[in-house]
Amino acid sequence: MDIKTYLIIGGTGGIGQAMVKQLVASAASEKNNSVRVFATYHRSVPTFEAENLHWIQMDVSDEDSIKQAAEVIGQQSTHLDWIISCVGLLHTEQSQPEKALRQVESEFFLQNMQVNALAGLLIAKHLKPLLTKAERSNDQPAIFATISARVGSISDNQMGGWYSYRMSKAALNMGMKNLSIEWGRSLKNVCVVVMQPGTVNTQLSAPFQGNVADGHLFSPAYSAECLLEVLASMTATQSGSFVDWAGESIPW
Repeated sequence: MDIKTYLIIGGTGGIGQAMVKQLVASAASEKNNSVRVFATYHRSVPTFEAENLHWIQMDVSDEDSIKQAAEVIGQQSTHLDWIISCVGLLHTEQSQPEKALRQVESEFFLQNMQVNALAGLLIAKHLKPLLTKAERSNDQPAIFATISARVGSISDNQMGGWYSYRMSKAALNMGMKNLSIEWGRSLKNVCVVVMQPGTVNTQLSAPFQGNVADGHLFSPAYSAECLLEVLASMTATQSGSFVDWAGESIPW
């Protein structure tokens, strides 16, 4: 059990891809053969390859696909030490975040809930057995991390709007808080954490970057580096936290 094994879900997105490359590069620079990285893609097989990197197909909106991906990983690895879900939905080609109640549509709302909220629970459900087998302690817990958003904070909401996205991220936060409590009883020395990556220069935020103040638009590489550093310092007693890219707590 000397191999430290990471799983990045959404490994072809901006933040996820940056995390994959940093984990792979870190292992390579240290000539460390005790690191293995799994990463998921949705449709097209990524062209980025490395000796200790394994790509797995997963559609987070399909529970069967999540289950199958978990089975494939289980065939290649005895355990997972860190699971980080970077998937998220803010807009599609057909729909943008709602500015007013009259723009709320059932299909887009449910799509947000499926990707942003339910997926995290289903991922935890099917990957728990691999997390259970990780070597862990209070100071070096197994990690189950999910990217959320500050706009999912109810008490921080001063502007309104973005109904589907805000509500789905608030639902994600509640789901992960629930999970941290359940696993705190049944799966010791695991840290369940919800993270806000900052406003990152990705396809997700591209239509809305005009309102970002100078110096507050992060590159995917910078955000990924910050998030990985925060996770590396977390203990099992911090399970159930909602923190930003700098490790600062965010009100629920």
